[in-house]
Amino acid sequence: MENIVVTGIRGLPLIKAGDNIAAMICERVKVDDGDIISIASTVYSKSRGYTKHLSEITPSERAERLAKLNGEDSRFVQAVLDASQDIIMEHPFILSELPFGHIGVRAGVDQSNIDDGMVIFLPPEPMKAAAGIREEIKNITGKKVGVIITDTCGRSFRRGQTGHAIGWSGFTAIRDFRGDTDLFGHELKITEEAVVDEIAGFANFVMGESNNGVPAVHFRNCPSWAGHDNLYFSKDEDITRRLLKEAYPS
Repeated sequence: MENIVVTGIRGLPLIKAGDNIAAMICERVKVDDGDIISIASTVYSKSRGYTKHLSEITPSERAERLAKLNGEDSRFVQAVLDASQDIIMEHPFILSELPFGHIGVRAGVDQSNIDDGMVIFLPPEPMKAAAGIREEIKNITGKKVGVIITDTCGRSFRRGQTGHAIGWSGFTAIRDFRGDTDLFGHELKITEEAVVDEIAGFANFVMGESNNGVPAVHFRNCPSWAGHDNLYFSKDEDITRRLLKEAYPS
């Protein structure tokens, strides 16, 4: 197997609504079949106009209550509520489920890397977003690449944020080892590797979290894998979600 080569895509301008991210990436890196492009959700959302001025948001009574409870701007809290399909926990922070299955703090609504007084929303259909970028790159270059849309998330039981995949196209999210054997001939019965999150996590390391100016990362020579796309637990499977809902009824 060849060495995996990871390159931050530099030189992209500050993204604004209407920008063609796929074309901008293709101008700065030569892609080949099997490469993977990881893109920060913030730049994708900016290019598609998934942003809003706080001054345009009128908070509801619930937003006012949660803002007071958590010490936040009620307009920002309303943006979080608007983006959420379900509120799993209200305090000490809002933990939300989004319509596409992702669970994150404050629904992934962000106020960093954007002008003061504005918020950025996660793409409402990140799987469709990744597939669209992949198709655009194929139309420009003729090459079949994989695409990941990433978001930065905290994790239960551990300090610190890491990159997670919220949308992907061109491969499966999970590498399924069930039925394989280990070095000692033991059958693997439960091992499912979230490869898409591992790639997103390293992409996030290359991107940085402040002013690095690297919103996309190019991967070459990643080995192929077989598996499935059931990255999110169902409500029946998700023990943590169920216990939180019981402990923090809203």
